[in-house]
Amino acid sequence: MNVLLVLLAFWLPGLVFGTAVKLRGWTLAAAAPLLTFGIVAIGVPVLGGLGIRWTMLNVGLWALLLSAVGFALAFAVDRFTARRHPEWAEAEKDLGDSARRSLRGHLLIGFGVAAGMAVGAVTFLRGSHSLNNVQQGWDAPYHGNLIRWIAEHGDARPSTVGTIANLPNETHYFYPDTFHALLALVFGKSGLTVMPTLNLAVVAVTIAAPLGVAAMCAAWRMPTIAVAAAAAVSTWFTAFPYDSLWRGPLWPFIAGVSMIPAMIALARYLLKPRGVAGPLGIGLGVAGLAGLHTSVVFVVIVYFLLILAAVLFRFEPIDWRRSAPSLVVTIGLCLVLALPVILPSLYNAAGVTSASWATEATVAAAIGETITFSPMADFPLWWVGLPAIIGVFLLVKHRRMVWLVGAFVVFGGLFMVTVSLETRLVLTLSSVFYNDHWRIAALLPLIGAVAIGEFVNTGAEKFAAKVGAWRPSLKPATVTLAGALAIGLVMAVLSRGGYVERNAARVAYNYDPNGPSVNAAEQAAYGWLAQHVAPGERVMNDLSDGSVWMYALAGVQPVEWTYYGAARTTPAAFLSLHLNELDKNPEVRKLLTDLKVRYVITGSGTVTVDIKQPAGFRRIGSTPGFNRVFGNSGATVYEIAGQQGVAGSGVSSGAASGSAHGQ
Repeated sequence: MNVLLVLLAFWLPGLVFGTAVKLRGWTLAAAAPLLTFGIVAIGVPVLGGLGIRWTMLNVGLWALLLSAVGFALAFAVDRFTARRHPEWAEAEKDLGDSARRSLRGHLLIGFGVAAGMAVGAVTFLRGSHSLNNVQQGWDAPYHGNLIRWIAEHGDARPSTVGTIANLPNETHYFYPDTFHALLALVFGKSGLTVMPTLNLAVVAVTIAAPLGVAAMCAAWRMPTIAVAAAAAVSTWFTAFPYDSLWRGPLWPFIAGVSMIPAMIALARYLLKPRGVAGPLGIGLGVAGLAGLHTSVVFVVIVYFLLILAAVLFRFEPIDWRRSAPSLVVTIGLCLVLALPVILPSLYNAAGVTSASWATEATVAAAIGETITFSPMADFPLWWVGLPAIIGVFLLVKHRRMVWLVGAFVVFGGLFMVTVSLETRLVLTLSSVFYNDHWRIAALLPLIGAVAIGEFVNTGAEKFAAKVGAWRPSLKPATVTLAGALAIGLVMAVLSRGGYVERNAARVAYNYDPNGPSVNAAEQAAYGWLAQHVAPGERVMNDLSDGSVWMYALAGVQPVEWTYYGAARTTPAAFLSLHLNELDKNPEVRKLLTDLKVRYVITGSGTVTVDIKQPAGFRRIGSTPGFNRVFGNSGATVYEIAGQQGVAGSGVSSGAASGSAHGQ
C-alpha cells in the first residue's frame, strides 16, 4: 500500500496533465513524474502566496486546475491548426513515439524497461537492507527534517523553512524543496514515517530512469532493440544512481538527473511539433527540474544547445516554418514558469559556487574512468564500459543521436578536469555543480546506456546478417532478437547480474542500522523524548551525533538542527560550547530558558570520524544540575534542574538559532 501511495504521488498528477495536453505513449509515461515535479514547483509559491495550506487535497485541486488549463489550450491550438494549417494537423498524426512500432516492438521495449527497473530496485533494496533503515550520511537528516516540517506547517515555500537549517529568521533562505514538498503530501498517510517515505521515493526515482531512457530513445527513433537494451542497462552503472544515494545523500539531485531523459524525449516536439504538448511539457518540466535542483537545468540547457547544433549541421531534420512558433512559445514558457523558482536560489548562489572538493585522480586515471564509464570506481565496470565506449563510436558512425556524443564530450571532459585538476578555470566551469566531480559523474551513465543500446543493436544485426547468409529461411527479425538476447545475456553473466552486488555494496556504505550516527538505541531515546517533551519545548543536543535526526524521526525539535551547527554568534552555538558551565555561568541558564530547553540528549558515535564533540557536552554527566532520566546503550537523556515548566516562559522559539550556514 505504501509503495503504491508513493508511486501514485510521483506519477498520477503528471499523467493527468500530460494526457490533457496530448502527450502519449512512452513519452507520457516517462514524463509524468517530471510534470508532477513541475506542478509542485509552481504550486509551492502560488499556494503559499495565497495562504492555502500545503495538503494533498489542495495540491490535487491545483493539479486538476493546471490540467484543465492545459486541456483548454491544447483544444484551442488544435482547432486553430486544423483551420489555418490543415497540412500541419495531418503531419502531427505520425509524431508519437508509438508510430511505426509494432505491438511486438512495444512489448520488447517494455521487457527492457522492466529489466532495468528490477535491477535498480533490487540493488537499492539489497543495499539499504530495509525501508525503515536510517541513511547515515551528512545531508540525510536535513532532507528528513524538511519533509516533516512542510507536512506539519502546511507551507512549502523555501523562505519558511529556514529554522531547520539553523536560519529561523532568514526570510530569503532558499533550498530547492520540490522533492520534499511532494513527499510531505504522503508523509503520515497510511502510517508512512520519514525513512520509509524517503526510501520509497528512492525506489520511485530509480525505476523512473529506465522508463525515461526508453522514452528518450523511442522518441528519437532509435531501433527497437536499441531502445530496449538501453533501458535494461540504465541501472547497471555505479555513478548513477548509487553513488549519489550513499554519498550525501543527494536525493533531490539524483531525482533531477533521473528526469533528464524524459525532458530530452519532450525536446523531440520542438523539431516535430504536436500542438502545445512540447511547449507546455517542457515549460512545466523545466520548472520541475529547477525545483528539484537548479544545477540540472544547466544540464538540460547543454543538451538543448547540442540538439540545436545537430539541427544546424543537419544531423537532425527540422521544418523551421512549422517549428518556429513552438520554439518561441517554449522559450517564453520556460522563462515564465522557471524564473520564479530559480530567482530565489540566488540567495545561496555564492555558497554553491564557492564549494571546493579535492581532486581524487590523476589526469591519466580520469581519462580511464571516463572512457570506461566508471567514475570514482576502484575497478572499472568493464562489461558496461567497453560496450558503451564502442557504442559511442557506433553512434557517430551511424550518425544517430550525435548530439548525445557531444554531451559525452562536454560532461565527460568536465568530469575529467574536475576530478584531476584544481585551476581557476576548472572551478568556474564546475561551480554550478558545487565543483563536485561526483555530481558530474552521475551525468555519464545516461550516455553510456544509450551507447550500449546502439552496441547491442549493431551486434545483433551483424549476427543476423551472418546467420541469414547461412540459413536464409530464418526470419531476420527473429534472428536479430536472438542475437540481442545473447549479447545481453553475456553482459549480464559477466557483470554478475548488472553489477547488483557491487552497487548494492556501495549503497550499503551509509545504511548500516548500527550507525555510525543513528542506531536503534538512539531512536528509542528520541521516542522517549517525544513522550515527555512538552509542547513548545526544544531539546539541547550534540550536533556531532545523530540527534539532529530527532525531529524527522520523532517530531522532537532540537536546538542544533544540522551537523553544520549554528553560527558562532547564536545562542545555540554558545550553548554547544558552554553547556557544562550551567552551575557557574548565568548566561547558560538564561539561554536555556529563552530557548525553552528542559532536556539534553547525548548519543553514541559521530557522523564522521573527524567531527569533534562540542566542548559544552564534555563531562556533562558529572556537572551539577543535569539529572539522568533515561539511558540505554546508545543515548542518555538529562533533565536540567529548574527548567520544568520552561515552555510557558522565555522568548519565542523562533529566535533559537540566529543565522548559520545554509545547506
